[in-house]
Amino acid sequence: MSTSTAPRLPRPGHAEEPAELLWRAVSAGDECVAIELVLRLLDEGADPESVLLDVIARVQARVGEEWAAARIGVAQEHAATAINDRAVAAVSMHPAARATADRGRITVACVDGEWHGLPARLLAEVLKLRGWRVDYLGAQVPTPHLIAHLHGTRADVVALSSSIATRLPTAHAAITACQAIGVPVLVGGAAFGPEGRYAKLLGADAWAPDARAAADHLAQGRLPRPEADHQQFDDLPHLADQEYTLVARNRAKLVRSVCTALEDAFPAMRSYDDLQRERTAEDLAHIVEFLATALYLDDEELFTGFITWTARILVARGVPARSLPPALDLLARELKDFPRAARILRAGTRSLTIAPFTAAGNIA
Repeated sequence: MSTSTAPRLPRPGHAEEPAELLWRAVSAGDECVAIELVLRLLDEGADPESVLLDVIARVQARVGEEWAAARIGVAQEHAATAINDRAVAAVSMHPAARATADRGRITVACVDGEWHGLPARLLAEVLKLRGWRVDYLGAQVPTPHLIAHLHGTRADVVALSSSIATRLPTAHAAITACQAIGVPVLVGGAAFGPEGRYAKLLGADAWAPDARAAADHLAQGRLPRPEADHQQFDDLPHLADQEYTLVARNRAKLVRSVCTALEDAFPAMRSYDDLQRERTAEDLAHIVEFLATALYLDDEELFTGFITWTARILVARGVPARSLPPALDLLARELKDFPRAARILRAGTRSLTIAPFTAAGNIA
């Protein structure tokens, strides 16, 4: 239990200063001060939606940035996220957040395999403030259970959240399943790409870049009921070549083969300890998983974006990014009979040449 005293807050409407104060509390792991901060904001008249989105959500975005830059570790990132989640709960219980549910019923959930529940939680609380009756199902919701819930509640719309692009094939299945029983789907989260490019590709009825935009979109009117005969294959006819299915099915074998051959292609790996080898195998697994997703969407930009992001993460952690091209070359060798996969892997290698990295991560 903290003996700290929360600093005096600036007047409502100046979100940058409260966000900075909350960041200090969250980064220090001081839950008591963090909760006191958000409650005092509300007591002094701040708008609950602004506290949620301009203070808590802003701090959570910074948590992710600090983790990516290796300035905080996984444990600290998890602790900070947990404190932010409890801050959201504190806001939801404050008298200022009470609203009459008179707009309809909406189910908010994360797609199966998506553990980042805070964005969906923020959306759920904003929708409650806007007058919706919200069923918040949380992270990692299997599609059959989501559909069973919809049958029992007769929701007007489903809001699906996903932060990680590799969950898009699962998101597609969930979108199609919801629409098959006549429930329109609004999607959001970083997984759906810049400007929601993958939302349209996967047949979602609507997309929003953030919780405020989602609430504004729904305030314009009910989403129309979708046609019940929509099929996943209708959206992505390129899947007929089976490249996605075969790569996804053989992911573990591909990782083992590339990991074994990488010692010769990247001799520095021979001196790796057990932990470094384990991390390398994890990185390769992520590469194969993103390759499979890029095959599913037939979008090489998804893969190149991930590869350049991975290079930056490696550099931030003191690992040479020049280890990536040999891994991509070995993977291309394993998949030489897969023309779309080969094209995407070549694009990934080119992206590392176009955007060279400095210091320990220099590709050249």
